[in-house]
Amino acid sequence: MPAQLDQVKNVLGKIGMDSMLTDLETQLNRAAEIATPKAKQLFIGAINEMTLDDVMAIYNGPEDSATQYFKSRMSGPLAVEMKPVVDESLADVGAANSYEAAMEQYNSVPFVPKVDADLSNYVVEKGMDGIFYYLAKEEAAIRQDPAKRTTDLLKRVFGK
Repeated sequence: MPAQLDQVKNVLGKIGMDSMLTDLETQLNRAAEIATPKAKQLFIGAINEMTLDDVMAIYNGPEDSATQYFKSRMSGPLAVEMKPVVDESLADVGAANSYEAAMEQYNSVPFVPKVDADLSNYVVEKGMDGIFYYLAKEEAAIRQDPAKRTTDLLKRVFGK
């Protein structure tokens, strides 16, 4: 959940309505899951644009050098590709309505501070964080465990 909503959850919890934000969190996760397949084409494009210098830097680099390469090449375009999908999926899974309902309840409590969270940008950011987190884990596994080198390309790059 966006940090801005911690205050909302705390206030709604005091009046027995914090389940609204639990539901919203589930819906945000679903929206991110729907948007992540957009990354596949961008990975293919980044691979096709690799130079020999890029390949050598990845091969000789730290445990997450491939992940850092993809992150540097893909973060901007990936955010652009994911944003409309996230916007649509937030509406489809009901997150936009849940957010509005939770905020209506929160704002009905006297003297609470104003809270505003950009759910769409939050989901895009966290979705990308998840993609690169799992990519880094898989990269580390491939570098450390020869059994993980399942394709001909990985076997050629890292040896048998």
